[in-house]
Amino acid sequence: MAILSSRRSSAAISVAAVAGLAAAGVGLAVGGASAGTVSGSLYRDPSSAVVRWVAANPGDSRAAAIRDKIASQPQARWYANFNPSTIQSEVSAFVGAANSAQQIPVLSVYEITNRDCGGASAGGAPDLNQYQTWVSNFARGLGNQTVLIILETDSLALQTCLSTGELNARNQALTTATQTIKSANPNAKVYLDGGHSTWNSANDTANRLRAAGVQYADGFFTNVSNFNPTSSEANFGRAVISALNGMGISGKRQVIDTSRNGGAAGDWCADDNTDRRIGQYPTTNTGDANIDAYLWVKPPGEADGCRYTAGSFQPDLAFSLANGAPNPPTTAPPTTNPPTTAPPTTAPPTTAPPTTAPPTTPPPAGNGCSASVAINQWNGGFTASVNVTAGSAAINGWTVTVALPGGAAITGTWNAQASGTSGTVRFANVGYNGQVGAGQTTNFGFQGTGTGQGATATCAA
Repeated sequence: MAILSSRRSSAAISVAAVAGLAAAGVGLAVGGASAGTVSGSLYRDPSSAVVRWVAANPGDSRAAAIRDKIASQPQARWYANFNPSTIQSEVSAFVGAANSAQQIPVLSVYEITNRDCGGASAGGAPDLNQYQTWVSNFARGLGNQTVLIILETDSLALQTCLSTGELNARNQALTTATQTIKSANPNAKVYLDGGHSTWNSANDTANRLRAAGVQYADGFFTNVSNFNPTSSEANFGRAVISALNGMGISGKRQVIDTSRNGGAAGDWCADDNTDRRIGQYPTTNTGDANIDAYLWVKPPGEADGCRYTAGSFQPDLAFSLANGAPNPPTTAPPTTNPPTTAPPTTAPPTTAPPTTAPPTTPPPAGNGCSASVAINQWNGGFTASVNVTAGSAAINGWTVTVALPGGAAITGTWNAQASGTSGTVRFANVGYNGQVGAGQTTNFGFQGTGTGQGATATCAA
């Protein structure tokens, strides 16, 4: 699967536009304490390329850093293959697993006709009629709970290859796609392409968003596959929102890709740049009323198409991003509502997606801690995500005991230290996640062979 690089930029135009808006009195200051309209824990894809690499290479000297700082985190799953006959079942399986875990999945749709203007990530649907068929099938797999949709990166910021007629047709296609997704799942949050802060101006971006039907969407995304600082993207987003408000389009919000913006900016291509770092860890708790989430849309470690094939996972790139980056924070417990219907039972995709089981233990009722384990099973193996939740008082250090079914064996662990590999296995916190505030949650995980379904977890603090 090819995933783009968002390498184009027009820094002078965009920075000047933002500066002009500031001079004109448009508010570009950091937002207040409240977050955007999305609340809840983001879903970690248990079959992503980085998770599979960590499981297959436990002895690699780079594995610990990649495991703890990248594989442990929720990232977007990209849908970039033109597969109208199977896309519904693939989406149903992924979203159903997230629903069972009571977490929010992030799906990146990358299928527009004439994608990437024929660049390193060229492809997409053969024509826009077939694109709409694909989108309709995609939408039927989304269920009825909150999902975040990153709709067609670069489709609006990169238009140089389109004639006027082709541009009008693309805008209509994006409008229809947004309406189709919203009709299928009213709880879906749909974001359109806003480029990034060193590409097109804020006013130009707002005009492009309006033409593509942002009035039907929840907002726009920026910085996908790019490296601009979060503060720059937030200021740019406020300028875009202000411009949209001036057009009579209000209530739109931003999401920012922070997967690779924790280091130097410089040349666009991460394949050849070792000064990059992962940025802010993914969260919906942004503290900014204009920003719904900081997301890892571009999976860290996946190439841009310079030294390696676009979209391929490269451990040296992942290690460069993770090495020297801060450890992930502890996370708040999920606040999304549990599913009201059973998850889809459609056929899974060929990459063996998860079949997540719901947590098996209740939340804490008092002091101490509790643990819940969710199993993502496939043929011959599984991953487990374990939430450790403090009771009515903060804890400083915890141990979790997991009882595994017979025949199951652990092959790798992240965000915890394991004692044993089968039967009853004891896990202890690592240095950065032992302190958990009252009612707060931290997470660790492990991968194993055999069957993990039926595993139970208990916590002591």
